[in-house]
Amino acid sequence: MRDLSLHLLDLAQNSISAGASLVTIRISVAEDGWLTMVLLDDGRGMSPELLARVTSPFATTRTTRKVGLGIPMMMENAEKAGGTLTLRSEVGKGTEMTVTMDTRNIDCLPLGDLSGTLLSLMMTNPLQPEFRFEGKTPKGECAFDTREVRAALGSDIPLNEPEVAAWLREALQEEVDPIFGGV
Repeated sequence: MRDLSLHLLDLAQNSISAGASLVTIRISVAEDGWLTMVLLDDGRGMSPELLARVTSPFATTRTTRKVGLGIPMMMENAEKAGGTLTLRSEVGKGTEMTVTMDTRNIDCLPLGDLSGTLLSLMMTNPLQPEFRFEGKTPKGECAFDTREVRAALGSDIPLNEPEVAAWLREALQEEVDPIFGGV
């Protein structure tokens, strides 16, 4: 993966595949350059056995292929950048993944197009689940929640309707890009 937002897109798809009704993404960059990314879902969760082996590329719940690279690749990139990846999960309650990285490390991947990644998640999942994004950097804070959008639109209007999609793109760019531009 070329950037962290592509990793995020892949890992959020795991949450969606696990039946999450809410996927929360929190990204913060501290003054000292440390990035913390949290992906939290209320999906099926993982058994202790799966949780113990999920960092191996040969552990997957998919039936279409025998490898799962999302979590192992994210863990490798975090460790290359001096950071960590931790997972907590409980069957029936969901999963929380926390990744830390030192953005000053030469091996730290760039964040990439975060607003575009969030938009992609919403466009490819127009009816469910809900997405909540919370961001914080030295430049400021931002938040975006599809539950608020649906409350204004009505729950029967999919997020990928052309007018809604155009509004979402603009709203995400206005909310996210000034805070995370250049990370």
